[in-house]
Amino acid sequence: MNEVISLIKNHRSIRKFKNEPVTEEQLNEIISAAQCASTSSNVQAYSVIAATDPALKKQLAELAGNQAYIEECPVFLIWCADLHRLDQVTAGHMAGRGSYVDSTENFIVATVDAALAAQTAAVAAESLGLGIVYIGGVRNRIAELSELLNLPELVYPVFGMCLGVPDQEPGIRPRLPVEAVLHRNGYNEERIQEPVQAYDQTMQRYLSERTGGKRDTPWSQIMADRLAEPIRLHMREFLSGKGFMGK
Repeated sequence: MNEVISLIKNHRSIRKFKNEPVTEEQLNEIISAAQCASTSSNVQAYSVIAATDPALKKQLAELAGNQAYIEECPVFLIWCADLHRLDQVTAGHMAGRGSYVDSTENFIVATVDAALAAQTAAVAAESLGLGIVYIGGVRNRIAELSELLNLPELVYPVFGMCLGVPDQEPGIRPRLPVEAVLHRNGYNEERIQEPVQAYDQTMQRYLSERTGGKRDTPWSQIMADRLAEPIRLHMREFLSGKGFMGK
């Protein structure tokens, strides 16, 4: 195992941060590294908003489910899929042609671009001794949050990311066995049940140790409970209203 793989495999979500700043140099290096992530056809269809103002972070925390670590981290990054920039800078080159900027394919491209850049940023941050945690809660009240950040049409917040110096050392959460996710030469239905059953047992042990025996729910049961809950069903209407997936 080399140093890069070791760093990646040591990832854990950090939700408690020291009262130390993230320097401008660090932030610029992290975002610069993120820009080196793969991007479909070089469209680079994402933008990042760095929230450092305490009052703004407090509002963002409230909109994202009252997650205190958004307020406490020195920098809160909001990773946005951004087709607005593409729409604006290509307008003068269209020469009367219709634009497919709002297509479902471009929506996927922008979302994937944002995710690839963000994960590259996460690895870069961890290489500098910083910690991160992703915040899907920015989509809880996404219309209000978008208005707060002045996000124009064809821009939406995919997720947030707390960034700072870790003040905790949480355990590493086990992942599914490689056998559950790696298929060879085609999808193999027979590779589903057995690896997940083994993982259920791994997660039961992990949760029991983490909670002092108070919880040992199998992963498949946790996922079933999640699928039974209506989560953020407002997203389709919001995205449509923002001009996405018109074609």
